[in-house]
Amino acid sequence: MKHTISLLVENEYGMLTRVAGLFSARGYQIDTLNVAPTLEEGVSRMTITTHGNDHVIEQIIQQSRKLVRIIEVTDMTVAPHVEREMVMLTVSARPGEQRQEVLSLVEIFRAKVVDVSNDSFILEMTGNAEKVGAFIELLKPLGIHDIVRTGPVAMTRVAHIKAQKLKDDDEEFSELTLNEKV
Repeated sequence: MKHTISLLVENEYGMLTRVAGLFSARGYQIDTLNVAPTLEEGVSRMTITTHGNDHVIEQIIQQSRKLVRIIEVTDMTVAPHVEREMVMLTVSARPGEQRQEVLSLVEIFRAKVVDVSNDSFILEMTGNAEKVGAFIELLKPLGIHDIVRTGPVAMTRVAHIKAQKLKDDDEEFSELTLNEKV
């Protein structure tokens, strides 16, 4: 099963190598990897997709938490989350019917034309992996010349974060109340 794992890490030299080395040393496959800074100075978020059974995923998470300079590890797959990736591709778009067909697909998938030449377009589209895959499959017969995909990025849904905060606050309150009664 595919899993999306989010790691908050200290943004320092060699961090990517440490994480990739962990996967490599244990024979775990990284399907996609995306790294970018967060709002907090010196902290980056790594979003990794991998696959495996529950035992393998649990091992990846536990081993990741042991790495120095890892702040937080979250298996996004088990919580409500939003996941998106971006694709840019160069596709044939000769004037006439072919160009109109490409533009129709761009409209249907809410993509964008970001560059135009006499016989091709560079397109950009963002969506979940299934939507990106469907867009690519429909464009293949028209002639894709080049493609770049980001791999997914993911965030926990806001409603889930608020619900978790309320639950944590309730548990903290219950613990305080219990301690006061003892």
